[in-house]
Amino acid sequence: MSYATIMVSLASDQENERCLAIARETVERFDARVIGIAAAEFSPPLYFTSGEQADKMIEQGRNAVRTRLSKLETEFREAMSPAWKHVEWRSSMETPIRFIAREARTADIIVIGQSRDGAFTDPFARANPSDLVMQAGRPLLIVPEAAGWLDLRSVLVAWKDTAEARRAIVDALPLLRKAKDITIAEIVEDGGSRDAALNRTQDVVTWLSYHDITASALVQKESSTAVALDGVASSVGAGVLVAGAYGHSRLREWVLGGVTQHLATESTRCVLLSR
Repeated sequence: MSYATIMVSLASDQENERCLAIARETVERFDARVIGIAAAEFSPPLYFTSGEQADKMIEQGRNAVRTRLSKLETEFREAMSPAWKHVEWRSSMETPIRFIAREARTADIIVIGQSRDGAFTDPFARANPSDLVMQAGRPLLIVPEAAGWLDLRSVLVAWKDTAEARRAIVDALPLLRKAKDITIAEIVEDGGSRDAALNRTQDVVTWLSYHDITASALVQKESSTAVALDGVASSVGAGVLVAGAYGHSRLREWVLGGVTQHLATESTRCVLLSR
């Protein structure tokens, strides 16, 4: 198993430099084909008018979207190597998450930039990673602005004995095969059994060994999973964090936060999220 086709999602309202750099590096590491993708939709202002003035405003707005998508294609093609076996561009004037989720059938993994404004992403300009991972049916490699390169010297797998975590580690196998050090970590929250967690993480380590991947297990008791994962990732020097994505209502994410939302919007390292 490898990543034969890598899709890179570009935002129309923020810089894409780091996302494109990591995508380029990923394509080179896996000798993959690459598809650039972007979508945007004109959103009339709240004080929207009617009649001829409205028609003119709509046309100007749509022309601006077309121009921006054209510039994104140029930016994508300039960042990718013309020597690669396949470079493709796809774009559409519609809601980004709808278009990208639909086109995700063509890719093994989607590289996407972290949303700088967290949960309050403009849905007409870019897809929120924590929403896209719930709809795409493909893993996302989320790139923060601070990411310098795809650092696979140390990879942390955030383990939780759920279907989402099991899917995530399978989706991450091509990446894990290229990693130097791998840590399978489970955070045991209040009331959980440390011994049971040790058994679970050791099972995962053994499973990986049958894929010729060497890993170590780590179990830590904490009250906050998101904060604990950041601490563990720092302690092992992880350049990439692998985790399953767990969905909640948007209101709950805004008010209470969540591990998926934290990883998708606040992590300082690349995150592979899978549903």
